[in-house]
Amino acid sequence: MMQRKKSSILNKIGQPNDWSKCLQAKTGREKELEVALQRLRGENTDISQELAEIKDYTEICQRLSEDRILDLFQWKYAHSLVVGVGLMLLQQLAGSVAIPSYADSIFESADFSSTFGTTATAIIQIPVVVIGVLLADRSGRRPLLIVSAAGMCLSCLIIGISFLLQVFSKYKFKHFYWKELTPIMAYLAWYSLGFRGLPWVIISEIYPVNIKGSAGSLVTFILWSSSTIVVYVFNFIFEWNSAGTFFIFSVFSAATVLFTIKLVPETKGRTLEEIQASMTHFLQH
Repeated sequence: MMQRKKSSILNKIGQPNDWSKCLQAKTGREKELEVALQRLRGENTDISQELAEIKDYTEICQRLSEDRILDLFQWKYAHSLVVGVGLMLLQQLAGSVAIPSYADSIFESADFSSTFGTTATAIIQIPVVVIGVLLADRSGRRPLLIVSAAGMCLSCLIIGISFLLQVFSKYKFKHFYWKELTPIMAYLAWYSLGFRGLPWVIISEIYPVNIKGSAGSLVTFILWSSSTIVVYVFNFIFEWNSAGTFFIFSVFSAATVLFTIKLVPETKGRTLEEIQASMTHFLQH
């Protein structure tokens, strides 16, 4: 019940100037908080209940002791830690940053205009991101993440086969865009649909309040460390075997599907207590 109340408060304060409102409540500046909240909601709006909830939530947060990074490595946090770190690692190992970073080289290696290719792939991602945002709260996080990773897997597989055919063919295929541009655009579209932003959404929902800061720092470190390594190594692997590079990305995308099915909890419409209960149940089995 307490967690439901906290969730409703979080939803209410998830708007511009929310952090300043919480800071005002935390530092005892209640009058300034009341003035700011009244101005934000409108002069004729009754803010008494929301004001009381913000103060209650601030008091709850102050009573909780924030765990350190090393405290994350406890059995009770094992499942959530594996999910957070796993999603970030798989996101990079599936080529989500490497492919856009080397898009010019990929297109040029197949004798195609890099300018047109990168422009087309950038344009296709905009509407797909909007669709993904709309679907996230309707279909749920897990189904959208699974579909996104499966689409990335299939796209990488097609790109790899296309490069493989070029190696073994005696002539360059005509109509290149049907062979490589289309699946690359499809890959980025599938990625934008779910795997681009959903890991961050899930991470924000699975960690208890007292470890959110430490957990967020850890997964961010893992994300950028793995991203740097993958982007650096990609150039050498692609020069060595262009088809094999995308087959590797396809394998990691498939691994993401299995990882999500087996380990990632559905967080849509659930409180933190319910999410934690499901993860604890998994650890006991």
